[in-house]
Amino acid sequence: MDTPPAAAGPSAPTGATRPGALGDLAERAMRSALLTLSHRRALGRLATGLPITRAMVRRFVAGETLEEALPAIERLHAHGLATTVDVLGESVAAEAEARAACARYLAVLTALADRGLDRNVSLKPSQMGLKIDERLAHENVAAVVGRAVETGAFVRIDMEDSGSTDRTLALWRELRPSDRSSGADVGVVLQAALRRTEADIDELIAARGRVRLCKGAYKEPEAVAFQDKADVDAAYERLMIRLLHEGTYPALATHDVRLINRAVDVARVDGISRDAFEFQMLYGVRRDLQEQLAGAGWRVRVYVPFGAEWYPYFMRRLAERPANVSFLVRNLWRDRSRG
Repeated sequence: MDTPPAAAGPSAPTGATRPGALGDLAERAMRSALLTLSHRRALGRLATGLPITRAMVRRFVAGETLEEALPAIERLHAHGLATTVDVLGESVAAEAEARAACARYLAVLTALADRGLDRNVSLKPSQMGLKIDERLAHENVAAVVGRAVETGAFVRIDMEDSGSTDRTLALWRELRPSDRSSGADVGVVLQAALRRTEADIDELIAARGRVRLCKGAYKEPEAVAFQDKADVDAAYERLMIRLLHEGTYPALATHDVRLINRAVDVARVDGISRDAFEFQMLYGVRRDLQEQLAGAGWRVRVYVPFGAEWYPYFMRRLAERPANVSFLVRNLWRDRSRG
């Protein structure tokens, strides 16, 4: 296909839509506020109890239980999309919570294998107990990796705030299976917004580690992270191109149509096989683009979250693109008007 598939999408940028400086400041302020609210546990408890909020969340979360999420995963597969499953939860405060989260992941891997679905999961170190005790997190992640080895599954260790980057990379180094002939492997996530990522990419490429590259959805100080969207986008593009040429089956996690088109152009011009990398997108975000890319022969994997602890995840999704706030309110109002 000579034209990048995303270019034909209805929401592709025209080149004249960049907001002015005032708009950029307003968006940054909204993003900062939403990220701050994502850490307010009391507000989260209130939000999770409101039916009106749950109606908004259904767009981004596949359900509160594994039984609710499995049909959503099957529907995505029917549309030619691969999946990775995330059991929502993070920054647990007690050992029992961390062990319960580990048990949920073991159940997910077993269920995926039993149903013949993609044996691919993503987990957060803080959900496994990283902020309580590093040994506890190591033990829990090791248990999940052990089940992955048994079932030939892939485990992606998500990246959280910059304060846990070194410990997260250490988990990846220590727990990645040495024998990956069954298909079992452990990958990690790197964030283009962090200034250190350029050096981290060097290590991952040298070790033939599988990287998911994302922009980053955490509020970070200027000393460690780029603050302007243009700088983050430039870093993402630079790292993306390097991974396409030198990485081991990189996952490009973005909904940015310009960056997707750029990846398609690089792959086509430089002769990079379509099965050498994949695009990754979030459940409920740009479903039209997901199916368009898959229909054009590109590999697309959807990040499918489920669970009752959806509040921090939901707020970060809104923060990534503050326009999502008005979109959800408009749609909710329209649905209520129809009722």
